[in-house]
Amino acid sequence: MTLTPLTLFSVSPWIIVLIVVLVILIAGIIFLSIWGKKQQKRMDESQKEIEANSQNMTMLVIDKKRMPLKAAGLPSVVVESTPKLLRRSKVPVVKAKIGPRIMVLIADEKIYDLIPVKQEVKATISGIYITKVRSLRGPALVAPPKQKFTQRLKNKLKKKK
Repeated sequence: MTLTPLTLFSVSPWIIVLIVVLVILIAGIIFLSIWGKKQQKRMDESQKEIEANSQNMTMLVIDKKRMPLKAAGLPSVVVESTPKLLRRSKVPVVKAKIGPRIMVLIADEKIYDLIPVKQEVKATISGIYITKVRSLRGPALVAPPKQKFTQRLKNKLKKKK
């Protein structure tokens, strides 16, 4: 019996497919980890910039909604500078009176539920972005408890009656 390269490496097709799939998965994991580290660095830099430009203000919250960026009433410069795919996504928008002016601001997702409507709050603002909110008068701000799907359906039915 003579050994040729074909007889030494005769492997079933299933094993070859498995090896190819494993190599692709490993390459994908390596790519995602490198890309994730770059994105984390960008996020850290932007967070530092936001903190450097932030200032504390007292404001009266008039209204808050989640609405598309185009319909929010934000300045055209803001809408034009966002990527086209994100223009249709809904953002947490807060309409507030700061001093004599009424402004439309974007709230951070983490604090959006804490913002009370028709109350004065002390907020940390960076440009048009609200990063922190504290109660000016009264008790501390607490997020309302999350409702389960069935509870939300029951509440909607009660409102219709």
